[in-house]
Amino acid sequence: MKKLVFVVALAALSAACTTTDQRIAGAATGAGTGALVAGPIGAIAGGAIGAVAAPTVTGTVRRAQRR
Repeated sequence: MKKLVFVVALAALSAACTTTDQRIAGAATGAGTGALVAGPIGAIAGGAIGAVAAPTVTGTVRRAQRR
């Protein structure tokens, strides 16, 4: 349950960023989630994936909130 709350809170925080901030927040979110799921290797992989995917995810969340 703690993990779910943590992931939801990080996702909500990362949804309110601009482009540079999106990548930083995405990397932090991905690293935190990866560390919870798979340890140090997961933190590295999650950070890299989060930095790359964050602008796309944030754009999708903003479009969904407008509806």
